[in-house]
Amino acid sequence: MGEVAQELGENASAIRYWSNYFEKFVKPQRNAKGNRLYHPEDIETLKQIQFLLKDQGLTLEGVKQRLSEDRRSVESRVKVLGRLKAIREDLILVKKAL
Repeated sequence: MGEVAQELGENASAIRYWSNYFEKFVKPQRNAKGNRLYHPEDIETLKQIQFLLKDQGLTLEGVKQRLSEDRRSVESRVKVLGRLKAIREDLILVKKAL
């Protein structure tokens, strides 16, 4: 849970809430201790949820509806955004090296 929250830059409580609210889309497994174990598909879905909530400004119900109807376009936008952020980080490192 903590690693996923750190990767997304969110609080663990937000990730937990999203996991519970969007249980149709995010299905983490639990270990013997009861800790949530997220698969890569779950993390990608959480990134999509974060994008729709934070960047697109949708409500929770709006996110649920968008994921049900048009998930592929959301998925492609999130991937492109992730690539652009990685390129930006690389460019910043190059700038510092100069």
